[in-house]
Amino acid sequence: MKRLSILFTVIVLMFALNNTAGAQGPLTVDIHGPGQRLVNIVLLPPRGLDNAPVPEAAAKAFEELVANDLGYIPFLNIVPVNSLLGGDPSSGVNATDIDFKPFQLARVDLCMTTGWNGEYIEARVFETFSGRRVVGKSYRDVADKLPLVADRFCSAFLEALTGKKGFFDSPIAFVRQDGKVKEIYTVLPQGRGLKRISDLGGFNLGPAWSGDGSQIAFTHIGKNQHELCIYDGKTQKIRRIAKGLGDTVISPVYGPGDTLYASLNLNGTTNIYELSKSYRVGKRLAGSPYIDVSPSFDRTGSKMAFTSGRAGNPHIYLLDMKSGQVSRVTTTGKYNTHPCLSPDGRYIAYTHQTGDGHRIFLHDLESGREKQLTFGPGNDEYPAFGPDGYFVAFASNRTGEYQLYLSTRHGDKPRRISTGKGGAFAPAWDTSLQW
Repeated sequence: MKRLSILFTVIVLMFALNNTAGAQGPLTVDIHGPGQRLVNIVLLPPRGLDNAPVPEAAAKAFEELVANDLGYIPFLNIVPVNSLLGGDPSSGVNATDIDFKPFQLARVDLCMTTGWNGEYIEARVFETFSGRRVVGKSYRDVADKLPLVADRFCSAFLEALTGKKGFFDSPIAFVRQDGKVKEIYTVLPQGRGLKRISDLGGFNLGPAWSGDGSQIAFTHIGKNQHELCIYDGKTQKIRRIAKGLGDTVISPVYGPGDTLYASLNLNGTTNIYELSKSYRVGKRLAGSPYIDVSPSFDRTGSKMAFTSGRAGNPHIYLLDMKSGQVSRVTTTGKYNTHPCLSPDGRYIAYTHQTGDGHRIFLHDLESGREKQLTFGPGNDEYPAFGPDGYFVAFASNRTGEYQLYLSTRHGDKPRRISTGKGGAFAPAWDTSLQW
């Protein structure tokens, strides 16, 4: 059995391809770092199923939605079907309907088919060197749900390649400047599905998702006080809590068991506290006489990154939740803040002040190595990991007004996320596994 191994990384990845149709095992992609070449994919023309005609407008719209989603994946390159020798080499949607030789000659690794009838759509991706199906899904009642179907299929496709779910249907909460007030919104990373969460006036800041993605906690700063606010996605109502939380309530975040934590000023110093289910103040975490803010947890809740002034200026620290031990993460510069732990707990993305402005840096907790991810111009701040720990959203004023951007933990070229009129900052990604 002949095997072809292709080492590449665009974000680094090792890609093993089997070169015979009888080979076993799915095609996989392990993301490691920069690589030698892209993975090429062709989107084949849509086909009618069961003698049904192809709905041309819907089929074209679906292909455009899929192409847009896949365009966010740095290691994927969409190759036009008309660039293949002889043109479209397919007569249907199954592997037996496809001549894979033109793909092999053109060094195309994957091809996607779509089949339509009046009730459902079928979408598949095949590995061209073996003919194996990488992923296949069927969706019904798609007439008014094409964006959702495209997002879900691309997420399933990315999971089949990398072993991790894609981010396409995982929303981002953020703060948007609406005139003189700041309100909380959510949006999909492709810039679709913009939704206003709060309408409270004043400043609404620091959104954070619960572990199951059903709630968003944030701070409301009104004329007279700070309030902790909890938005319930099911009821779409906001609960406002102020009693017993002191005069400062900032950077709320959900931790292990969806326990809520927040930075409170109860005794003249702002520290991080655990809150009960009834929002009463519990134990203080990483207690110190210095300011401790911006907590961030990994998915297991075993680690908490935070910003502290205990070294004389803001630096990033890590708390082991079991032992209570605190270790310092950043040692260079005089301003390091806004830490975000990757869901797997390996990386911390944070804002670092350089001589050219604020930039996003990445710290690898396993190796201790650090890497600059963004390079301006202007200021880049507020990093937020996606659910796969691979994509990173952040805010930047590189065009004059703060807007949201999307990159990867390898520092690939950022793409702007459309969020409507007004400045946008402080993104927080829904990293739940429920979507």
